[in-house]
Amino acid sequence: MDEVVWSGAAVLSHPEVVRRVHEDYIRAGADVIITNTFGSTRQMLGGAGLGAQVEQIHRSAVTLALEARASTTDRVTVAGSLSPSPPRFDRQAYPPPEEELAVYRESAQLLADSGVDLIALEMLEDTAHAPRAMRAALETGLPVWLGVSCRRGGGRIVRFSESSEEVLLADILDVLIPMGPDVVTIMHSEIDAVSEALTMVRERWDGPTGVYPESGYFTRPHWNFVDVISPDDLAREARGWIDNGALLVGGCCGTGPEHIRALARSRLRPS
Repeated sequence: MDEVVWSGAAVLSHPEVVRRVHEDYIRAGADVIITNTFGSTRQMLGGAGLGAQVEQIHRSAVTLALEARASTTDRVTVAGSLSPSPPRFDRQAYPPPEEELAVYRESAQLLADSGVDLIALEMLEDTAHAPRAMRAALETGLPVWLGVSCRRGGGRIVRFSESSEEVLLADILDVLIPMGPDVVTIMHSEIDAVSEALTMVRERWDGPTGVYPESGYFTRPHWNFVDVISPDDLAREARGWIDNGALLVGGCCGTGPEHIRALARSRLRPS
């Protein structure tokens, strides 16, 4: 893990680990795996001195996911992760708008050219930077999953990241859903906020929805696996999400193959 790019450089330093992680989730029953490119945009890699390796990191990440699929089962979909996370996780450090858009276009096209089946936009949680990432993803012509992240704040559902500016999830959805994603997911979100957030999505969107929440907490640069929801409890929670329209369920930070195994074992369907 890296202070600036989180897991973004792992495909260079620990490729065999990245491949094995993908394989573990596939063997647990995952239908979709997501490339290790959440922290791989030029604006993030540049802060770690890795700007010259943007293409190599993207292509390597996709290759590792494809190799994991080839060594297990070809039924798995490979999604390319793209996030508009700011440089050094500093929201004041974004580049000018056109430069920022070019950053997302570069990552989206590298993912598409390297062979992903779709683009998974992750942690879209504002109304300024997120639309640029969405635009870049849509321009590839691949299916696009819009992934928004949220928590409870002051009795309302707000974006996941805490800052001096509190952005309402409703405002984010009202900006991004009209742009035309293929799937809308509630991802990397607190579990106790998911049901209400999913209802908010369904009020604005009649297409496919999904949920893959987090559990535990982040202390830069590591995820802390503390008070993580049990696999069986996640499967029970997922029943309510599916009854509320979710077609895809899974896990984000803090969840492991055992959580996916519990979901796959139950093969949940709407009641």
